[in-house]
Amino acid sequence: MATPHINAEKGDFAPVVVMPGDPLRSRYIAENYLTDARLVNDVRGVQGYTGYYFGSRVSVMASGMGMPSMGIYAYELYKFYGVQSIVRAGSTGAYSEALHINDIIMALTAATDSNSVEFFGAKKYENIPASEHLAALARKSSLERNLPVVGGGVYTSDLFYAEKDRGAEWIARGVLAVEMETAMLYAIARAMKKDALALLTVSDYPLMPGKGLDAEERERGFDNMITLALDVAARASMN
Repeated sequence: MATPHINAEKGDFAPVVVMPGDPLRSRYIAENYLTDARLVNDVRGVQGYTGYYFGSRVSVMASGMGMPSMGIYAYELYKFYGVQSIVRAGSTGAYSEALHINDIIMALTAATDSNSVEFFGAKKYENIPASEHLAALARKSSLERNLPVVGGGVYTSDLFYAEKDRGAEWIARGVLAVEMETAMLYAIARAMKKDALALLTVSDYPLMPGKGLDAEERERGFDNMITLALDVAARASMN
């Protein structure tokens, strides 16, 4: 089996996939956290691996940047490779001053002003929910590991650069942070009756330019979030 974007064979992916945005972070997770990891996809450099995390078979594959890219990979994994759950492990820009760099946000909902989610039955500005099952697993793991998480809503933007910042509008809507993939993931998961959860590390403050992590810190950091995401994946794979 192959799609235009994934050249893996049927059965190459585990039922649960941890999905960072960056292909290099995908490789980092496979090399540093998984045992017996093997490369199962490398089309366009979007690396996917399957291995074992404390005895549980899990996969990790990059989503790329933005909702269109997430829409491709999440859809194909759910539709053609039998994946049941995707745990996004990415970065986010905090709107709330109560959040600190490297804090972990569990996105209980995601909303967007993009029309693209309408193709999967969601509406603009709708708070599309995460999987309650995966969220419960994340809470359990966070307590066991003493890794605090902040639950709340996020804004998924289709633009990284914009002439007019919309942060104030979304702060008024009650979101904690902004990122670029989660609303699409949640919309597809709901439409296809699958599970999805995003765990996001605060990397910067969009309303305070210059304050945040650099590219290398984003690629190699986020170890607490990665550990939590893999814990969730391992628990989900046993259910």
